[in-house]
Amino acid sequence: MPRVTRHGLLHDLRETSAGKPEAFRTSGGEAALAHPVQSEVLVPTSEELAVLSPFERFTFRFTHRMNLGRWKRFWTCCQSFFGAGWIHLATYNLMRVYGLENLEAVDHQRPILLVANHRSFFDMYVVSATLFRHTTCRKQLFFPVRGRFFYQSIGGMFVNLIMGWWSMYPPFFQAGDTPAKREFDKYSMRRLVQLCREGAGNIIGFHPEGTRNQNSDPYSYLRPQPGVGKLIKDANPQVVPVFIAGLGNRLAKQVLGNWFGGEKIRIHFGVQLDLSEFMVKRDHVRTYKEIGEFVMSNIAQLGEQDRTLYGNELTTEGTEKNKNE
Repeated sequence: MPRVTRHGLLHDLRETSAGKPEAFRTSGGEAALAHPVQSEVLVPTSEELAVLSPFERFTFRFTHRMNLGRWKRFWTCCQSFFGAGWIHLATYNLMRVYGLENLEAVDHQRPILLVANHRSFFDMYVVSATLFRHTTCRKQLFFPVRGRFFYQSIGGMFVNLIMGWWSMYPPFFQAGDTPAKREFDKYSMRRLVQLCREGAGNIIGFHPEGTRNQNSDPYSYLRPQPGVGKLIKDANPQVVPVFIAGLGNRLAKQVLGNWFGGEKIRIHFGVQLDLSEFMVKRDHVRTYKEIGEFVMSNIAQLGEQDRTLYGNELTTEGTEKNKNE
């Protein structure tokens, strides 16, 4: 592994603030990667960056750099050893994984988009641990996130480091109260498309529902957002559906459950989806919605497989819990 130095990172950041990033390029193409493997890495224009606050710009530039080249390789190594290690220690009694052969069957020279239902803050963390511990292919992970927490506070940066090893990238900032930041999100979408289109070993985790489903029924789903359809239509990655169940949202309770009778954590990987019928359709919101519905229907099918295996067990546990209450 190439030696990573503090001086190198500070050098990159100084150049970025001076407007001459060696690791970035702008839409004008003034700067490029020293040793490009695929196409040059996309960066936002000055107009797109201008809608962010100074702290958001710093956080983005720093995290962007951590997801390039030798820095990405370094953090992936940490993620595979430390990150996957502690998640395994906290879940090994509860974890049940199905369908890994479907993931091994895809072409690992092309990016893979994992599309999963979303019920817990910890969904993609356990998926990442499973990938590092149970698959041998080359991999580097990316999890697009809402920037409102991870890119707007020191605490968010800290969580991105210790939980994601900087893999919670790229960020999307636009919300109802910050419509101006939609300009930056246009860049994030371009970058996400690039990650999904090119790069051997790229694995991108994505939640089509767009937010956590807080319904108590683990086999219920929110309507998919058209963004997943647009991403798939623009990038045409290999798409693998994933169903996740059994995780909560309280970290201490989740960890203690590993030794004190917590609910089984189930991860089901499905077969790669055939999306060829959608690729020939025109770019339109209707097409994006159709793709999203198709993706969610396949996630739901995996959910039915889980219901067959665990439905009676969950019903019994729920009945006993109600009696105790």
